[in-house]
Amino acid sequence: MHEVFVTDPSGDLAAAATEAGVRVSTVTDRAAAGLSETVTPQGIVAVCDLLDVPLANALAGSPALVAVLVGVADPGNAGTVIRVADAAGADAVLLAGHTVDPHNGKCVRASTGSIFHLPIARAASVPDVLAACRDAGLELVAADGYATEDVESATPAAPTAWVFGSEAHGLPAEVLESVDRALRVPLYGGAESLNLATAAAVCLYATAWRRRRDQREGISGR
Repeated sequence: MHEVFVTDPSGDLAAAATEAGVRVSTVTDRAAAGLSETVTPQGIVAVCDLLDVPLANALAGSPALVAVLVGVADPGNAGTVIRVADAAGADAVLLAGHTVDPHNGKCVRASTGSIFHLPIARAASVPDVLAACRDAGLELVAADGYATEDVESATPAAPTAWVFGSEAHGLPAEVLESVDRALRVPLYGGAESLNLATAAAVCLYATAWRRRRDQREGISGR
C-alpha cells in the first residue's frame, strides 16, 4: 500500500495506515467520489501494488486444488469464484486467455477480500496455463454442463485443477479436448442451469470435501 485518501482523517483505518507508515491524504467528498468506482463511496481509497503473480509462483509448492478461469469476462463472477476458491481452501486461482482483470473494481469487491488471501495469476495463453497445471501434478477437470459424468458420482480427488468457462459460452471445444476429463453438476429440479459462481462452489467444495475425507481415512494424497 502506497497512499490512502480519506474524507475523515480521524477514522480507525486512517490511523492504522498512518501507524504503518503509509501516507494519508484528506480529500473532499467530491474528490473521493471521483476516485471511487462505486455509486456510494465509503470515503476511503487506497493506492496499492498489483496483486497478480507469475504463473510459476502461483503453482509453486505442490498445489492440491486450483481454480482456472478461461475467458470469464464478468467481473462479478470472477470475483465470486475467487471468494469461493479461497473458502474451499484452494491454493491458487489462474485466469487464462481473454479473462477479466482481477484488479477490476467490481471483481475486487465481489471477492470480499479473498483476492488478498491466495495467489492470483494471469496468462494470455490457455494452453500454457493448462500445461503449467499438468507440470505441477494437477489433474485437469473441466466443469461442463454437457459432460456424461457428474461431480456427485465421480468426484475428483486432489490434486485437481478445476477448469471453468464463461457463463454464456462455457469452455471452448479445444479446451474440453485438452483436459483429462469433464464433469457436470447434476440438476435435480426444474432449473435449466446454474450460474458460474454457484457451479464453481459445488465443484471446488466437492474436491475439498473428498480431500479431507481421504486424509481422515489415511488415503495418500496432498
